Amino acid sequence: MSPLDLKKGSSKKSAYDLRTPFSDVNERHTLAVLVDNVDGVLARVIGLFSGRGYNIDSLTVAEVDHTGHRSRITVVTTGTPQVIVQIKHQLERMVVVHEVHDLTVEGASVERELALVKVRGTGDLRVEALRTAEVFRARVMDTTLQSFVFELTGAPEKVDAFVELMVPLGLVEVARTGVAAIARGAE
Repeated sequence: MSPLDLKKGSSKKSAYDLRTPFSDVNERHTLAVLVDNVDGVLARVIGLFSGRGYNIDSLTVAEVDHTGHRSRITVVTTGTPQVIVQIKHQLERMVVVHEVHDLTVEGASVERELALVKVRGTGDLRVEALRTAEVFRARVMDTTLQSFVFELTGAPEKVDAFVELMVPLGLVEVARTGVAAIARGAE
């Protein structure tokens, strides 16, 4: 493999972003957007995505500065590099937006998601569900004679793997919060 033939995600570990901006490969990006906490701001930001046909894989919003009335929107989206650049530029032009960070390309970041997973089962299936939950460090939040509700926190891939393993064990329902992400380091 030549030094410029990077695979998806390779630039996260590099000091240089050597990816071509004109690639046709869809990439997953996590964007952190700091906005004014005013009525309708979420609808405007999401309208930017829906109006242009961009997909949102995950969306979380919370007020992060009570005195300054600012909220943080974390959006996980997929698209070609030129689409991601276009999304960032359009977000930056919005009056209510103060900062836009692409955590995928700006350096190392931490991503976590919370999931509540309901599993129904008795006998060996029940025991196997408990063993699997222990391996994934999921906590039992509620239990009845026929079911469990597990709480699991981790990277989205970990949550996906846990849910996939629970399907044959009696998966009933899944509730996920969406990705919360933050850049690593002092900055």
